[in-house]
Amino acid sequence: METGEPAARRVLIADDHPLYREALRAIVPQAFPGADIREAASSAEVATQLQEVGGFDLIVLDLKLPGATGLSCLRQTREAAPLTPVIVVSANDDPATMSEVVIAGAAGYVPKAAPRQVLLDALRAIMGGGTYLPAAAVVALRAARPGASPAPAAPTQELTARQMRVLKLLAQGLSNKRIARELEISEITVKAHVSLILKKLNVANRVQAAIEARKLLEG
Repeated sequence: METGEPAARRVLIADDHPLYREALRAIVPQAFPGADIREAASSAEVATQLQEVGGFDLIVLDLKLPGATGLSCLRQTREAAPLTPVIVVSANDDPATMSEVVIAGAAGYVPKAAPRQVLLDALRAIMGGGTYLPAAAVVALRAARPGASPAPAAPTQELTARQMRVLKLLAQGLSNKRIARELEISEITVKAHVSLILKKLNVANRVQAAIEARKLLEG
């Protein structure tokens, strides 16, 4: 019998440090009350969870898991669950690494040294369809994509006025729901615009689109 209540968010926490996994287990429910939380302590366990459980709404991933090299676990996770947002939470606070993580497909990056509220805000933003990236990483990402500005295109391929408005709000980190509210359009329409924007700008995700938006606005 259906109750009409929304299903609990299913979240995978992947970190090899038990104490940090415990901390994340305490933080995640503050963002998503009643969340169904699963854990993994290695890249192999991440793969097993994705294969046996699947259907995660969010994956919180540490980069330095046993069995992983560089961004290998992130890339494997994106291949296994391409539609699931991944937020990397790592002790590495190097802006260049953060930008590489976003280019590899993560929806966000939070250093482990960041305050609890920053992580909460990032989790909520990403689950709302938004992104999160520290300011220093945004600068590094722009530097990593020096020739990535969209090439001149035929008029039919240029962004429409409505798509430019969506892109400006996306660059501010707004979720699809917030953008829909601002523009007084449906969330489904926003999703369609975002998909077209990514395609026209030749970028892989919302963070990269936000970088290109800033280039367009500043240029």
